[in-house]
Amino acid sequence: MTKFGMAAAVAVLAAPAFADGHASTQGDAAAGEQQFNRQCVACHVIATAEGEVLAGRNARTGPNLYGFAGRTMGAVEGFRYSDSLAKIGEQGRAWTEADFVAYVQNPTDWLRETLDDRRARGKMAYQVREEAQAYDLYAFLASFGAE
Repeated sequence: MTKFGMAAAVAVLAAPAFADGHASTQGDAAAGEQQFNRQCVACHVIATAEGEVLAGRNARTGPNLYGFAGRTMGAVEGFRYSDSLAKIGEQGRAWTEADFVAYVQNPTDWLRETLDDRRARGKMAYQVREEAQAYDLYAFLASFGAE
């Protein structure tokens, strides 16, 4: 197969994963929406830069999650992140599905492991109990991106 043929095959196979402009995830966005509406809305909102609320209420305890997937950690302007999460963001690390799933299941442990600092702490107290639910949440959040 020629280089062009190989590139065309890869593009065709990858098209469904990026059809909506977002990377494919392991989760179910519809199930993630239900999870978000049950738990996350108490602290988070998904709102455009113009202020249009797409999901959640106008909660301000946690950062706005619009454009979350792929965004640099600790990067929502005006939100005061924990020193630990801010430090990771300063290193240029962006949210991936794997990092999100691990983080929401145990934020403090994830921060301590990532920074190799037993004193690292986050501000998020809530923990997603099941890994599948964490993947579902990521799928839902990834459906809201910067245009």
